[in-house]
Amino acid sequence: MKDLAEQIDNFYSNGYLLKLNDQWQVHVDAASQWEARPYFRQDEFFRRFLEVPFLEKDLKVCVIISDALRYEIGEELLSLIRQQDRYEAELEPMLTMLPSYTQMGMAALLPHRKLALAENETSAVLVDGQSSVGLVNRTKILHLAKMGGKRAAALKADEFMAMKGDDCRILIRENDVVYVYHNRIDAAGDKRESEDQVFEAVEKTLEDMIRLIKKMTGANASNLIITADHGFIYQDRPIEESDFSGSAACGDEIFFRDRRFVLGKGLKDAPGLHKFTSSLLKLDGDVEIQIPRSINRLRLRGSGSRFVHGGAALQEVVVPVLKVNKKRKSNISAVSVNILAGAGNIITSGQLAVGFYQENPVSDKVRPRNLRAGIYTLECELISDSHDLSFDIVSDNPRDRELKVRFLLTSKADQFNNQEVILKLLEKVSGTSHYKDYKSLRYILRRSFTSDFDF
Repeated sequence: MKDLAEQIDNFYSNGYLLKLNDQWQVHVDAASQWEARPYFRQDEFFRRFLEVPFLEKDLKVCVIISDALRYEIGEELLSLIRQQDRYEAELEPMLTMLPSYTQMGMAALLPHRKLALAENETSAVLVDGQSSVGLVNRTKILHLAKMGGKRAAALKADEFMAMKGDDCRILIRENDVVYVYHNRIDAAGDKRESEDQVFEAVEKTLEDMIRLIKKMTGANASNLIITADHGFIYQDRPIEESDFSGSAACGDEIFFRDRRFVLGKGLKDAPGLHKFTSSLLKLDGDVEIQIPRSINRLRLRGSGSRFVHGGAALQEVVVPVLKVNKKRKSNISAVSVNILAGAGNIITSGQLAVGFYQENPVSDKVRPRNLRAGIYTLECELISDSHDLSFDIVSDNPRDRELKVRFLLTSKADQFNNQEVILKLLEKVSGTSHYKDYKSLRYILRRSFTSDFDF
């Protein structure tokens, strides 16, 4: 399938990704402030999604931050969560800070008053003057934050998953805010040797998130928020020469260079680069930021170029905020199916055409229903052919959810002429080979001659 894969990737890269972000760049160039109202910006996360809805109401909340969980992955995760019994979730987008890299995103998601870029080669982001690099520093920032006496903890996802059930419950009980950091997508993508494993990393991340959610709710966590520090751009094919910016960043001081951004002071204007001041990006200090326009990369020796982030492309700067909670009662059901009664209830020939109607479309919370249909005597003896029917239609159009079935009577049906027979829909009892009645409709079998359709 190599040729097909190349066609798809070329269409995605050139026909969609590049064109979309060329148009988006027009809006980035015209922006006087880095914001996208009415959606919240990442530095507002703690106040808008944790403090106001939960902490101010004395409610506990757990936060899962998955590195590089871009919006489209969050949308897929939303569907997976809703498919779980008793789980409900809501999704909304959030605009990341710029540059869209790990240190900036992780810092913005913490409680803070000011964010600033360090004026050195570390690319660190300072939260109220404190370095936010690493779990130890982020834990310290949470403890120092003025949260009205609320208690907070931070740990890595694999540490949480390794904890025993009682320890998890103690962690949730003794803290008002728990930050859990997960890193699988970025860990694979940021290395040149493993960047081609991003698809696999995304699949495993979705599985990780479901396990984390279930373990947290099993430890009595009822309010969960899932988000990310940044998104990413990924192109499966080798990056072509035209995908690199023709401009090189230069200036009075260059603190840090990456594939998608440069930090420094006195940065010189260049046609392929867009320059931001810290103030325009709602950051303290006077460090300047340059990013290549659209999806172009900067040349950087020794690093991968297919998986990148740090710039202002939509796939980098739009991240999900998933609000998850667990219901007390089951909220999963199967579709309802009705038998559409015809003009009469008398069978006069060797066949019977019947319509079935699936009342609601299949969705995350409404599962398909598999039924067996046939015509039976009052003693439950089958006198027609049998049909196994799958009611799994997702269409919102009621007409699309009608199913026509034609039943052919067997020769045995002649023994029950002028008697009552039953059209039955049967449903298999879970975990067994037995069937139970689901719906039925009674008919009178009244044939004046033997039908050619008998078998």
